[in-house]
Amino acid sequence: MKTKVIPGKGVPPMAELPEAEDINIEEIVRQYIDGKYDLICVLGPTASGKTRYAVKLAERIDRMAEDGAIGRNIRAEIISGDSRQVYRGMDIGTGKDLDEYGDIPLHLTDIADAGSRYNIYEYQRDFEKAWNGIRQRGNIPLLCGGSGLYIEAATMGYSLPDVPPDPGLRAELEKKDTETLIRMLESMKPLHNTTDCDSRKRLIRAIEIAGYETLHPVRHTESLPKNTFFIGTLVSREERNRRIDRRLDARLREGLVDEVRRLLAGGLKAEDLIYYGLEYKFVTLYVTGVLGYDEMRQLLAIAIHQFAKRQMTWFRGMERKGVRIHWVEV
Repeated sequence: MKTKVIPGKGVPPMAELPEAEDINIEEIVRQYIDGKYDLICVLGPTASGKTRYAVKLAERIDRMAEDGAIGRNIRAEIISGDSRQVYRGMDIGTGKDLDEYGDIPLHLTDIADAGSRYNIYEYQRDFEKAWNGIRQRGNIPLLCGGSGLYIEAATMGYSLPDVPPDPGLRAELEKKDTETLIRMLESMKPLHNTTDCDSRKRLIRAIEIAGYETLHPVRHTESLPKNTFFIGTLVSREERNRRIDRRLDARLREGLVDEVRRLLAGGLKAEDLIYYGLEYKFVTLYVTGVLGYDEMRQLLAIAIHQFAKRQMTWFRGMERKGVRIHWVEV
């Protein structure tokens, strides 16, 4: 299967978008089987068509196996790389679209209670388990999502210790000035990761982790992908915004407001839903009377446009770090 590139279609100035290319999926699958890759990742900003692309890719792999084109009985399984689709009962607002997957196995959706605050450490742990399970079954794992931090945690070899927060320590550290905090961290570990000092919040968290590790055995990830083939779904900013607007209106018609009302009626506090941002933030503000309907819809559309732009900025940042992303128009 090749993804056809249509030169010039919907493409804004080249400075804003990477260049699209053709991908020979059959060749990538064979390279996976030969051991060159251990994961295929489909990423992209919201409304760029990544889920549909990943499902079509998985279906193509299944057909290749059925036709004997790859010489073995093998299936594709998809792992979600979305930070909000982990929550049960948050379906319309997170765009799970579970029917779209058909018979393709899907992992890491509906694994946490709405109202909880699932974190990056938990995701890396759960991804590792899902990824290893797929490979042990002899199948091909496809990671699909738009949450850049989650994708990096799964594919870039980070080892993230699951260190619980220490409110007492944080309160004490908040009393100290930034220079003192930096000196404290320097005394606890070499500062190879300078991003630890980007903000007081990150600095305090780094001290919290370093202190915990001196007193407790910490579980680190043992097995994560080493060689990922990245596919990015490409769409112009104008077309992406049009898709976002159409999809938002569709989700409002499908019952997004009622979904938020059900979550609130089920015991979630308004601030818990607002924490999740975007649809849940603005619709909650509408349901609680802070915003009118038209204002909610307008502000939410703008927020999603901005979010998609930030996603794309993150992925281009991954490229600057040396990650090779093969961009396709779909």
